[in-house]
Amino acid sequence: MQQPLSNKRALVTGGTKGIGRAIALALARGGATVVACYHSDEASAAELARELKEHGDGHQVRRADVTDSGEVESLLAGVRDTLGGLDVLVNNVGVDGVAWFSELSQAEWTRVMTHNVDSAFVVTQAALELLSDGSSIVNVGSSVALRGRARGVHYTTSKAALIGFTRALAKDVGERGIRVNLVAPGLTETEPGAGLPAHMVERIVGMTALKRLGQPEDVAEAVAFLAGDASRYVTGATLTVDGGV
Repeated sequence: MQQPLSNKRALVTGGTKGIGRAIALALARGGATVVACYHSDEASAAELARELKEHGDGHQVRRADVTDSGEVESLLAGVRDTLGGLDVLVNNVGVDGVAWFSELSQAEWTRVMTHNVDSAFVVTQAALELLSDGSSIVNVGSSVALRGRARGVHYTTSKAALIGFTRALAKDVGERGIRVNLVAPGLTETEPGAGLPAHMVERIVGMTALKRLGQPEDVAEAVAFLAGDASRYVTGATLTVDGGV
């Protein structure tokens, strides 16, 4: 039986750890040829390369700072030379930030906005000429954009900006059949207990309808759905993956 993402060529930014790693592996399991990029963690990159190899040949793990337009151009030149184009782009790179608004520095505001918003702009604009007609762009946001978070005005703002970016871009590129959607995860357990004290984990789990923390694979499968042809008439949408908070 043909895999749902057979013959698709995918680029995943921030693709070697946590949610990004799960996305890269889910796309590869679905039959896509995957290029995952990373910034600095060589050990995680080597481990992902080994795991991708288990799902066939042709996958790549490449280093690039996706906030730097020059490095993005080099990354996409490599994609063009080896794959010839793209059918799926996943903008997953992102950083968190915690600060009371009264203490939030401009430098910290800029750091979060640069990684969470500017990187999506830089990569997507540079990738447009490589994306085939009918391809899929999936942005990874956060469910906090829909409700806000204390000590996270900058983080919440950045993820809310991605929703607007997604909806507007869908209208810009729709004539080419390119779909643009966003997945908004809730708290996701990329490390045991999501790195939180036990009492906070218990409180958050109690707020979810499904009574558990999200797993990276939960987000990855939602991304894989939006990347494939089963979602061919879905664009400009925000798909919340938070267990029903």
